[in-house]
Amino acid sequence: MNKNIIEELKQRELITQISNENKIIKKIKNKKKYIYCGFDPTKDSLHLGHLIPLITLKRFLNYGYKIIIVLGGITSTIGDPSFRKKEREINSINNINKYTQKILLQIKKFFKNYKNILLLNNKLWFSNMKVLFFLRNIGKYFNVYKILNKEAIKSRNIKNKKGITFSEISYNLLQGYDFLYLYKKYNVHIQIGGSDQWGNIISGIELIKKIYKKEVFAITLPLMTRKNGIKFGKSENNTLWLNSKKTTPYEFYQFWLNIPDDQVHKFLKQITFLSINKINKIIKRKNIYNIKKILAQEITTIIHGKKEFKNAICISNFFFKKKKIKENKKKFNKIFNLQKPKINISNQISNLKKILIKLNIVNSKSKAHNLILNKSIYINYKKILNPEYKIKKKDKLFKIFTIISKGKKNFFLIKWK
Repeated sequence: MNKNIIEELKQRELITQISNENKIIKKIKNKKKYIYCGFDPTKDSLHLGHLIPLITLKRFLNYGYKIIIVLGGITSTIGDPSFRKKEREINSINNINKYTQKILLQIKKFFKNYKNILLLNNKLWFSNMKVLFFLRNIGKYFNVYKILNKEAIKSRNIKNKKGITFSEISYNLLQGYDFLYLYKKYNVHIQIGGSDQWGNIISGIELIKKIYKKEVFAITLPLMTRKNGIKFGKSENNTLWLNSKKTTPYEFYQFWLNIPDDQVHKFLKQITFLSINKINKIIKRKNIYNIKKILAQEITTIIHGKKEFKNAICISNFFFKKKKIKENKKKFNKIFNLQKPKINISNQISNLKKILIKLNIVNSKSKAHNLILNKSIYINYKKILNPEYKIKKKDKLFKIFTIISKGKKNFFLIKWK
């Protein structure tokens, strides 16, 4: 094991910015102090963009540190404007409360074998706070001009004709106060977050320095991005959720098998617990696909467990190996039962476009029509060219199963009822 966590984070390319490296290394020797990270419950599940912070928190726990995770029950009612082109869609309080409970369960499951972890909701300190108190005692320490010139919102303010609202600006103050409260209540000296959170974290650091004359620290982590450089998030198409009901372990596993080759080494370091030495040995292997399989196994097991990883392998082997149609009925039943969710479709529905909508491959008949015209839909591995195609008896294997795929990688096993 490395001498300190900072050294490991560097080796794994997990530090984008650090507020004062020399001092933070000295401060971090005291493992009794909490390290904190926040998550806003703006949807009912964590997603791929949360992977690096979650796994980095586990690294701190593995080194014997104590961590605090704060769910933004209040901050999520506003939404972080950092690096956004337009204002976030505002969720209802009722939805945020539901999302908070679901994400809380996810986090508890993810850290179920760990101690030294405290889960909080910033409703705890904001719910009963008077607006006037906050403006007089906290707001006076923030310079509006300085906030508007933070990199995270400057481009939005300049390019967007509507500018930025006061409520969005207040997000920076609220997150800054989170850090202040946790410093005062729990002696938190270090906050970690995605690189897009640097401006918000620095506001907390400056607030603590102004009020308590003490120095606290920040570490920001790289964002997980697509090949085009856009970060993975819930607002993007084809979001990869960490909830197995929203993104199945099979889909999750397949995602990692299909990432760009030049991202494999980086992700092995950032989101697995394989040692750097072992990773370097793996990378020397010539077959990049086998390396991707190692990555897919590691991260699928971390998120969904060994059982779901094995199920994902079983489903993958079924869909991708040759001569699939010759499988027996028992094998089809086994794969169908492993699927989450199980896809039952009424025998009364024969229109392929309607079926594609039911499978959530598309959300309209026109899109289904275009997908078929573009030669992207297969039934039992045979390309369908007719947009008005209707399911026939010959399409029902063993009279009850049909394999439908979008392209040659996205498979669905249907059971007719």
